[in-house]
Amino acid sequence: MPLIDLPLESLATYPGRNPRPADFDTFWEAGLAEVAALDPQVELTPSSFTTPLAECYHLWFTGTAGARVHAKYLRPRGRTTASPAILQFHGFGHHSGEWNEKLALVAEGQCVAALDCRGQGGLSQDLGTLRTSPGNGHLVRGLLDPDSRNLLYRHHYLDTVLLARIVSGFSEVDPDRVSVMGNSQGGGLALACAALVPSIRRAALKFPFLCDWQRVWEMDLAKDAYAELRDFFRRHDPEHQNAMLWWHRLGYIDVAHLAPRIEATVLMAVGLMDTICPPSTQFAAYNRIRSAKRVAIFPDYGHEVLPGFMDEAHRFLTRA
Repeated sequence: MPLIDLPLESLATYPGRNPRPADFDTFWEAGLAEVAALDPQVELTPSSFTTPLAECYHLWFTGTAGARVHAKYLRPRGRTTASPAILQFHGFGHHSGEWNEKLALVAEGQCVAALDCRGQGGLSQDLGTLRTSPGNGHLVRGLLDPDSRNLLYRHHYLDTVLLARIVSGFSEVDPDRVSVMGNSQGGGLALACAALVPSIRRAALKFPFLCDWQRVWEMDLAKDAYAELRDFFRRHDPEHQNAMLWWHRLGYIDVAHLAPRIEATVLMAVGLMDTICPPSTQFAAYNRIRSAKRVAIFPDYGHEVLPGFMDEAHRFLTRA
């Protein structure tokens, strides 16, 4: 079998390369405390998209740094008992998707909330309060700031926490049956949410992004989704004199370091030809998950449709 990464037997034990900050747990406990103290000012407004199957709403809430964050929210029409819920997270630069794409889950009796990441393709606000410079883009926003609380992905991860808390608190939702799903960036956000919200029941994801940043660089794959890493070094540290400082700061938002906190049952898919989110980076997170888990491996596939996996994920997320 051709390889772009480590052999499969090595992937199964690969521990990750990116350094983990010594105060990592304290950093995230402080973030959770910040979210707990927020008044999210939740607002539900009916969508112009209507269907006999579901009630469809724009869900707005106030997150960290005062941003108004948006999600699409659908609940089964006419249901009289508390429903399970699924939180959906989208790929890098995209948005929460079309309303109609959620209806198969609603037909299974699920409430669905699909988040728009700040400053990407959806409606959520990016207030521009994070220190950056022209061309820094999205992935490394806040990296120049000595206060790592200003990393943009910290805000993304805490947005997933707040969304989970809001949806779990709706009267029509069973808080013990809330699950998460996503692909690529969405897969990384699903893992982060499951790690930071221990009540999350199940997590289904494909080729998670945001794992083991230093490994991506060392594989010379800082392109495509990770291109901002290369651009950051070229603009701000062309001789790599402070490389370990940057890797250390990125360690706060490395999903692999969050993975041991997960209590949910996890279903994950990896394509071994993935040059966008290299398999070893994904296994750096998967290998640290301590809860029940399964990985579906597609040897001949990259960062693309993995045949049959989304059907399996649907069954996994919707079974009793």
